[in-house]
Amino acid sequence: MTTEIKVPVLPESVADATVATWHVQVGEKFTRDQVLVDIETDKVVLEVPATSDGIMTDISQAEGATVLGDQVIGTFSDDVTESAPSEAIKVVSSTVSNAKVIDIVVPVLPESVADATVASWHVAEGDSVLVDQNLVDIETDKVVLEVVAQDNGVIGKIIHVEGDTVLGAQKIGELNAGAAANTTATATAEQAVSSDELASPSVRRLMTEKGLTATDVVGSGKGGRISKEDVEAAANKPAAVTTSTLPAVKLPVQELGERSQKRVPMTRLRKTIATRLLEAKNSTAMLTTFNEVNMKPIMDLRKQYKDLFEKTHDTRLGFMSFYVKAVTEALKRYPAVNASIDGDDIVYHNFFDISIAVSTPRGLVTPVLRDSDQLSMAGIENGIRDLAIKGRDGKLSMADMTGGNFTITNGGVFGSLLSTPILNLPQAAILGMHKIQDRPMAVDGKVEILPMMYLALSYDHRLIDGKESVGFLVTIKELLEDPTRLLLDV
Repeated sequence: MTTEIKVPVLPESVADATVATWHVQVGEKFTRDQVLVDIETDKVVLEVPATSDGIMTDISQAEGATVLGDQVIGTFSDDVTESAPSEAIKVVSSTVSNAKVIDIVVPVLPESVADATVASWHVAEGDSVLVDQNLVDIETDKVVLEVVAQDNGVIGKIIHVEGDTVLGAQKIGELNAGAAANTTATATAEQAVSSDELASPSVRRLMTEKGLTATDVVGSGKGGRISKEDVEAAANKPAAVTTSTLPAVKLPVQELGERSQKRVPMTRLRKTIATRLLEAKNSTAMLTTFNEVNMKPIMDLRKQYKDLFEKTHDTRLGFMSFYVKAVTEALKRYPAVNASIDGDDIVYHNFFDISIAVSTPRGLVTPVLRDSDQLSMAGIENGIRDLAIKGRDGKLSMADMTGGNFTITNGGVFGSLLSTPILNLPQAAILGMHKIQDRPMAVDGKVEILPMMYLALSYDHRLIDGKESVGFLVTIKELLEDPTRLLLDV
C-alpha cells in the first residue's frame, strides 16, 4: 500500500515552509518512527517521521522547495518487498560491495544558532578513515564543531564542500563503513602525483593560494599526504627551488611588481565579531574612565611565592588570578556594574561569571569563568589556562561561551599601553588591562621608578553613573596595590 508523506500542519503565524533535508532517498528502506524529512519554517524545524516500516517510492518536493501545510511531498510503500524504481537500483548497485553507507551529518546546532558553514574537510572522496577520526569541521558564529567517523571505512560522496552553508542534522557526505580503499588504479595513475589524492580540500586551497602544485610539496604524512605545514614549508623555500616556473609568471610580476592583494571571505566568527562590536558602539552610551596601578606589590608577592605555588598547585601563578579576584570583589561592592539592561528592565546578577577575552587563530572570543567568587587563586589559574588551550585548539563549546556578566581583556600581553575596550553585549562594563611599564612616579615627595599599568573601564552610561564607575575602578586599583586585602576581604 502506498502512503503519502505530508508537511505537518504549520503554526498559525507561519504561511509556508521549506524542505530542509531528506534523510532517505528513493529506493531506501526505513523503519517506523525514523525521520524521513526535515521541514524548516522561519521559527522551528519540524521532523516528519515514518508511520510504518517501508521503502521510499517517490520524492515530489526536493530540498529547498517551498511547501504549504499538509502538502504532499512524497510517497512510500509499506510493502518492503515491492520493486524499487530503476533509480534506486542504480544507487544500490553503485554502493561499495559489502559496505554499509553511513550518512555524515551536521551536529545538532545550539538553539541560538540558525545555520553553520562547512569550514574544512580533512578527508577526500576515496580516503580510508578510522572510527572517531575527525572528518570535517563545521563552523558556527561561536564555535567549531568536529564531525568524526562512526566506523572504519572509506569516504564516499562529499555532498557539501568547504564554504557551503548547512543546517543542523543536514547530510553533508557519506561513509562506506567496512569498505576498503580501491587499489586497482592503473599504472599510469599510480605514477602520477595528484593533489586530490594527497591533500584535503583546505590544503589544496592553500596550495592554490601559494601558487604550488602537489609536485612542489613533499608530504610528511602517512602515504605522503600533504599537510598545511608542508605547504608553508614549500612556500618558504628559496626562489631557486621553483625557477622552472618563473617564465609562466614573469609577465604578471613585471606588471604588478611587489604590489599584490588577496581576497578571502570573512569567517562566521569574524562577521559575528564585527556585527556585535558595531552593535555595542551604536546601541549603548559607552564611556571609558582610566586609572593606573602600581604593580610592584603583586610582582614582589608573585616572585616570592611563584615556585612554591607551582609546586603545591601544579599551575603557574600569573597576574590574571589577581585581576579576577580584584574584579570579583569590586563587583560585590558595585552591583550595577554586575547588571545588564533587558528592554526596560535592569537585571541584577547575584553570581559572578567573568568573561576572559582570549585571542585565537580564528579571532577574539570571550569564554566564561564560572562562579569566580568561589574559586581559589589556583582554581582561577587552572580555569583560565583550560579556556586558553581550548580556544587555541578550537575546542570551545557553546557552554564555554554562553553567559558572562563582566569581561576582562588583557591587551598588555601584546604590548598595548592604553586602549578603550568595547562592551561585550549585553554586559554593562569591560575592564582593559595593559602593559606593565617602568615609569618615574612621585612617592612621598621623592621620585621612584615603579612598574605601572594603566586600567581602562568602558561602561554603559545608561546603567552606570560616573561615581559608580570611578569608585569601581579605584577599588580594583586599591586591591591590586595591596593584595593582602584580597585575602583578608577588607
